Amino acid sequence: MTPTHRFARQSALLGSLLFAAAAACAASATQDKPKYPDYPSETPAHFTPVESSFNYTRRVVMIPMRDGVKLNTVILIPKGARRAGIILTRTPYNADRRTSSRHSGELGTVLGPDNTSRIVLEDGYIRVVQDVRGKYGSEGDYIMNRPIHGPQNPTPVSDVTDTYDTIGWLAKNVLESNGKVALIGVSYDGFETLTGLIDPNPALKVVIGENPMVDGWMADDWFHNGAFREQMIPYIYDQQATRSGKAQWWTDYHDDYNQYLAAGSASAVAQAHGMQQLGFWRKLVAHPAYDAYWKDQAMDKILAGQPLKVPLMLVAGQWDQEDIYGALAVYRALEPKDSNNNMVYLTLGPWYHGQENRDGSSLGALQFGADTSLYFTEHILRPFLAHYLKDTEPPMHVAPVNVFATGRNEWEELPAWPSGCASGCPAQPTPLYLQADLGLGFSKPSGRDADGYDEYVSDPAKPVPYRLRPILAAQTGTWRSWLVDDQRQFATRPDVLAYETPVLTDAVHVAGWPVVHLTASTSGTDSDWVVKLIDVYPQQDAAEPDMSGYQLATSMDIFRGRYRASLSQPQALTPNQPLAYQFELPAIDHVFLPGHRIMVQIQSSWFPLYDRNPQTFIKNIFLARPGDFRPATQRVYRTPDHASYVELPVVHSS
Repeated sequence: MTPTHRFARQSALLGSLLFAAAAACAASATQDKPKYPDYPSETPAHFTPVESSFNYTRRVVMIPMRDGVKLNTVILIPKGARRAGIILTRTPYNADRRTSSRHSGELGTVLGPDNTSRIVLEDGYIRVVQDVRGKYGSEGDYIMNRPIHGPQNPTPVSDVTDTYDTIGWLAKNVLESNGKVALIGVSYDGFETLTGLIDPNPALKVVIGENPMVDGWMADDWFHNGAFREQMIPYIYDQQATRSGKAQWWTDYHDDYNQYLAAGSASAVAQAHGMQQLGFWRKLVAHPAYDAYWKDQAMDKILAGQPLKVPLMLVAGQWDQEDIYGALAVYRALEPKDSNNNMVYLTLGPWYHGQENRDGSSLGALQFGADTSLYFTEHILRPFLAHYLKDTEPPMHVAPVNVFATGRNEWEELPAWPSGCASGCPAQPTPLYLQADLGLGFSKPSGRDADGYDEYVSDPAKPVPYRLRPILAAQTGTWRSWLVDDQRQFATRPDVLAYETPVLTDAVHVAGWPVVHLTASTSGTDSDWVVKLIDVYPQQDAAEPDMSGYQLATSMDIFRGRYRASLSQPQALTPNQPLAYQFELPAIDHVFLPGHRIMVQIQSSWFPLYDRNPQTFIKNIFLARPGDFRPATQRVYRTPDHASYVELPVVHSS
């Protein structure tokens, strides 16, 4: 070993000894340092709330399903309840939050101010709200509108089985009840009510389906006649990105029109938010046409094949901005099977989505003269529930159909619908023709018109907005009232045609589904057609001065031209060739009063409520590229051989 190596080794050894000595001194100092006294937590290990003053009991249970998955369920029982009926709602919108409007010892305060809660409180029902499978406190996996067992769902469980198992558990285990259960819900919750009808548990005595999601392609949340409702993208994001709803849609735009136009397509908007990770979004992109994926899930078609075992009340809003199709589609499917007229009931009110549970005195600029929702609650819903849920089975005097005829603003009690009188006045299909000089009338066009068509240029770079800008995000601001917006500002656009009748001398009562018969051509190979049926108020309205000149849309919808021949097999349109299109507008019960006019507006975009049609045929519009979007010249024909008209179901009361 060299001197240098020996010196290095001695130095290392000395360093180790010094480090050990220092560590020993530090340890000794620590041992000598006095310890702080214990400072106990002020929060007890187990806290027992004192709720003896509450006028209800709150129970939160995990109800087991047949496959072992447990669903979070909140049960609110009025104090002293005995043999009370149960009102159940199954929801993807957080059962704990839905049953905690405010923390209080008063049940009414906890439930909140909606009209259903008022009935629960005043009539002494037990209120139950449950998270559906895979959402919030419930176990399992979440599937948007989980299909029933079959081609779209190979598993043995679905919302049908979960509903059955839940009702059975409640009837057996909620000892304060009489074992009678009602299903009630709005929108997605309304879809859940309908699942209870497919294989009903014996304890299910009545179903109230309010504004239910029924067919997402035909005319509910996701598409209308093939046109994609791109303003539902944020809903999908919020609903499916996380179990708890923690992930929330974000935007850097104040005006949705700018956001969606800048993105270029619905898929581009979704891509920018990472929505390709979401299973339901991928399914939407993969199924733009009305294929088996949609047909197998359509609740009206499913229920049409089921026997009527449980009384059902369907509730629809004439201006439902989200699910305007579902309730009436189910009524249409089931009413013919109700031979005794005592199993299928319908209420059609002048409401936005779910407004029957809130104040119904007005909607946007419209005033109804009374609280229509309160009328529904007191004269229809309350006696209906009592008859089926109370042991005494009090008699109810609820007509099979209750309809609020807008325009005249009166409730009608009818044996069936569409009808215009208690004795069953049928609605007569009556064509309302487009005529020369942007006229509109009940007489078929003559052959004297040299041109025979009206035209406009539809430019995807400048789509027609569906409401006045700035357009706030859906489900914010005045989203609830957009269907009753004044249409005057759109009638003057060069890419909108507005046909108008002379002033009406007699009332025109329309009850049912207006049917569009449009003959039109496009210079492109695909096109959208938007048709609006409008009530034009007098320019000086003495009865309602604030409504002077107002253009009230009573029914309007969109049709994607590629589905003209087949909803499931899209086809390119032949450029510049007049083609016939036929599609229904949403159902209405409206009276066009004397002194008013009827207007029909036609356009080829409705943005950004619906995605833009490139007007160039590509197999899947979700995959459209910027170069696919091209202007097109649109012609609407109005000759004897190529007539265009809206077939109105006109009621002539006896």
